Amino acid sequence: MTRRATWPAALAVLGLAIVGSLATPVAPAVAAARVSIANEFGEAKADTTFSTTITVSGSGFQAVSGAMGGVYLFFGTVDSGWRPSKGGRSGVDFRYVPDSETQDNAGFQRFVAFPGSSTAKEAHTTMSADGSWTVTMTVPGPSFQTTGRSGGTETIDCRKVTCGVITVGAHGVLNANNETFTPVTFADIYGEPPSTGAPEDGSGDEADEEALAEGAEGADDGETEAEVLAEPVVDVDRATAVVGRVMTFTAQGFTPGEQVVGSLGAGLAALGPLVAGAQGEIAGVLQLPADLKAGTHTFALTSAASGARAEVSFQVAAAPAAPAATPAPLEEQASTAWEWVLLGAAALVLVVVILVGLVTARREKRARRAAQFAAPEPGPAPRREPSPAGVA
Repeated sequence: MTRRATWPAALAVLGLAIVGSLATPVAPAVAAARVSIANEFGEAKADTTFSTTITVSGSGFQAVSGAMGGVYLFFGTVDSGWRPSKGGRSGVDFRYVPDSETQDNAGFQRFVAFPGSSTAKEAHTTMSADGSWTVTMTVPGPSFQTTGRSGGTETIDCRKVTCGVITVGAHGVLNANNETFTPVTFADIYGEPPSTGAPEDGSGDEADEEALAEGAEGADDGETEAEVLAEPVVDVDRATAVVGRVMTFTAQGFTPGEQVVGSLGAGLAALGPLVAGAQGEIAGVLQLPADLKAGTHTFALTSAASGARAEVSFQVAAAPAAPAATPAPLEEQASTAWEWVLLGAAALVLVVVILVGLVTARREKRARRAAQFAAPEPGPAPRREPSPAGVA
């Protein structure tokens, strides 16, 4: 009796276990990726005044041989829940120094390609099969401007928040194994701009003076030495030049450490001051007004000290119409649909198990009751009274 009464309950418990195992997400594997940072003195520090070149090395990253993409490196700051694989968004949960996505950018961003990737020619280095790589990048200083939570420009001060090197999957490919954040601290490392590699005996200065002298000899009498020197240049990221959006730009050729201000047209928008890096480089973002007319505009950077000026003309595109709700990626849709199919199948199994158990239990109960009425337990045999004498 006991065995017949309990096996439907056991099946029900098994069905519940199946549903629970399918509904409970499996915890992702802990990423083994590690990043180390070192300046020229072997410390994970950047200078509070000048830009600093750091060497960034990674190990234990997931190397997907032959796959498109790899890993992006940014210098910036992160909030809790910043990881893109967990829903973190750029400009909201993590913010970084803007730079162009090209090999000859200002060094604030880097791209490490997967081994054998079709995008390796665009990368600054290639990841080895064991997930290790090394690349150099530039920290512009303790503060920088970037795209903020509201979509406009925001100034990040790394003396007030923790900044460091961020690694994420490149080209929009989410990979939790390759998401890391490694802090960088700031200190007075250099008393003067870092050396650019010129000889310490002063011969480099003499060579520069000779070159200036030769240039002055070939110039007009009214040409000054400043006019012989290379002028600063600025360029904008055309893809971000859209009405109402944040436009990124980079510049080179300014005096290291000098302050520079920017302006769009005749006072349509402005920013600054920005501080030129150790090689005279500048990177920043400019919020384009929402009422800006699409068409050709001029952006200029001007030095507050020397008056050096760099400008560029470019096309600003009209703001696109609000896009419709973007569907989830096909892979995510397929994964979600498959999970629901499995969950539905498990639920159906559970229902069937419960119904079978109930029907079986009811049949057994009816069978027991029928047996009781059809075959009652026999009582003691009736006592036979003796017949009177002579009665046959």
